[in-house]
Amino acid sequence: MHSRLTTARLIIAIVSTALEEVAIWVIWRWLLPGFGVNLSLGVLVGIMVAWAAFCAWLFIFTTAALRRQKKAGMPSMVGEVGKATGRLAPEGQVRIRGELWGAMSEEGDIEAGETIVVVSERGLKLLVQRAGGTTTR
Repeated sequence: MHSRLTTARLIIAIVSTALEEVAIWVIWRWLLPGFGVNLSLGVLVGIMVAWAAFCAWLFIFTTAALRRQKKAGMPSMVGEVGKATGRLAPEGQVRIRGELWGAMSEEGDIEAGETIVVVSERGLKLLVQRAGGTTTR
């Protein structure tokens, strides 16, 4: 599925870049001379090559960014490290990746500010323990 999506994005990128190159040529050929601006063919080619290079870089950059996105939701949270925002006695809230989650301690009370690690999930709650503790699954 990733390769189909990347192929579709590549086709769209090629078509849109070609249309943008045509627009640059139209501006050079008809619009600029109307304002008394005459650029040489070398300048036009340089601008078009620079624009094509920028578009290629942008495609590569966005493709890499899309591939490294993390999946959202609790199953991807196992192994994540965070901090208890309040006392877990044994339930409370933790902050992981900048988000607040309902959590339950697997090993007794955990004080606010302690570093925790997610070991599993139960319903809509994360099961956590102190970071560096042993897993009790």
